[in-house]
Amino acid sequence: MTKTKKLIVDELEISLTKVKDEDYICLTDMIKAKDGDFFISDWLRNINTLDYLAAWENLNNPDFNYGEFAIIRSESGGNSYKISVKEWVSRTNAIGITAKTGRYGGTYANVDIAFNFGMWISPEFQLYIVTEYKRLKEIESNQLNLEWDVRRLMTKINYGLHTDAVQKHIIPNSKMSQKNQWIEYANEADLLNVALYGYTAKEWKQSNPELSLKGKNMRDFSSITDLLIMSNLESLNAELIKNKLSKEQRFHYLKKLALEQRDQFNKVDMIKSIKRKDETTYVEIGNLTPEEIEEESKKDILEANKRNLSNFNQKLKKGLNYNPKEEDN
Repeated sequence: MTKTKKLIVDELEISLTKVKDEDYICLTDMIKAKDGDFFISDWLRNINTLDYLAAWENLNNPDFNYGEFAIIRSESGGNSYKISVKEWVSRTNAIGITAKTGRYGGTYANVDIAFNFGMWISPEFQLYIVTEYKRLKEIESNQLNLEWDVRRLMTKINYGLHTDAVQKHIIPNSKMSQKNQWIEYANEADLLNVALYGYTAKEWKQSNPELSLKGKNMRDFSSITDLLIMSNLESLNAELIKNKLSKEQRFHYLKKLALEQRDQFNKVDMIKSIKRKDETTYVEIGNLTPEEIEEESKKDILEANKRNLSNFNQKLKKGLNYNPKEEDN
């Protein structure tokens, strides 16, 4: 399991985590909302619950043990019948419910099953938790949309400057035939790749053949921080090319800048530094064209940069005017 998040349902905190990239909700937290002294096993012993769980496993788990399920089902229904989550999992090889130990320990179930459990608690509670879950996924989706939008923007920033510098200052002195001059562009791109990522585009493709066949490249999997640094490296390399520095000299400066900027950017939450439209939305893209999306992102990024620069200037000014003797008075 990975890092645990929290759903807030009617002032009740309910843990949400990932199991093999699927969302699982804590039933141990959810049952606190049910009036009376109940246990998860009370829900599990219900024949309708067992049928639902078996249907879910049928769709999602090829290793589900139907023979054991049939035995369990035949035994259910009596007032004295009980089955624990641990027994259910061990006997049927079920994957829809699992137990987690540690600080956020408890019984967790896939969201589909957790919503069924919520209905057992009460229809109203089930509607509350579904609504809260949808809200959380909307926030996550919006962050992904924002990251996609910023990536799209950053792939354009300074790219023109870089290719223009190669065309004007490297191509004229190239010993390659006109047919092979594209290699000069590729070499300069790889100079940036090695400075930032530590490997060339070819090396990435060799290590990721399946993704490469789908037309993907290393920048498709770069973070916002990576792409911001890459944009700045393109700008710096363009200036270094104009100043006729050798490739070895340029790599030294590029590598140094990449390390310094990564250290600084790692201290900043790139998502949170961009202005929100409201509680759940960073950039509202519903009815915007691609060009309008880009312009909207530019506004937010520029505003964030201006704000950060203003804060930096204030701190710098304060530092320059600092007089230790004043503290003694």
